[in-house]
Amino acid sequence: MKRPSIGALVLALIPYAGMCFSVALWDRLDPHVLGLPFNLFWIICWLLATPLILAAIYRLEKRR
Repeated sequence: MKRPSIGALVLALIPYAGMCFSVALWDRLDPHVLGLPFNLFWIICWLLATPLILAAIYRLEKRR
């Protein structure tokens, strides 16, 4: 079994960092986006973006 490339590891850290360490950037008093509290909107965006990032990782590793 091959070890993952550095690019794959960096891509895998993007959703983790986006959900865990960016709270201080957007934690404000009562903002809303599309009628949703911003916290919920942020999580939904990352839930939609994570499969796209994982697909990019898959294509990167498959090519290798």
